[in-house]
This record gives sequence, C-alpha cells and structure tokens, in this order.
Amino acid sequence: MLQGLLVSVYPAISDPERLTAYDKLAGAAVQAGGGRVLSVGGRVVAHEAGSTHRVVLIEFDSFEEQAVAAYESEAYQKALAALPDGFERDFRIIGGVY
Repeated sequence: MLQGLLVSVYPAISDPERLTAYDKLAGAAVQAGGGRVLSVGGRVVAHEAGSTHRVVLIEFDSFEEQAVAAYESEAYQKALAALPDGFERDFRIIGGVY
C-alpha cells in the first residue's frame, strides 16, 4: 500500500501567534485522520539548494484514504482558514513506500 506523507516548508512566518492557532487545529485534524507527526520545525542541515526554513513532516498509513482525506476534511479546512493572510508555505502530499 502507498503510504501518504504531508510535507510543509515555511519560507516566511509573518504572524507566529496565528501559526500557533493553525498548529493546534491542524494537529487535531491530522491526528483524527490517522496521521503521525514525524517532525515540526526540527533541526535542519541544508545542502545544495536546500533551505533551513521550518519543515513539518506527517506520515499516514495510506495516501488517498488517509493523507488526502485528512487534508480535504472539514477540520483541516477550518485549520487552513486560521492561517494569516499572505502566509507563505510550500505544501505537498506525496506517496511514500514502506
């Protein structure tokens, strides 16, 4: 089965307080969808064209049934609404292999 991974990179955080509000809502939505947080803003050693911005990595047992469904859930959409205006992030749902 194809594993699902949510990957977010935050090049700029303009309003850390509102990001905290988003984190609480998103964390609950991810957990309800079966996600496991592997990293939130941990230490980054960047190479080549990499950056040291905040990175969040979340693992799901399945791609469509859990990862995509968690993103599309009503709870996660409410979390997205809590992000500050003009917020910048690179968000992806990718398939992984066990």
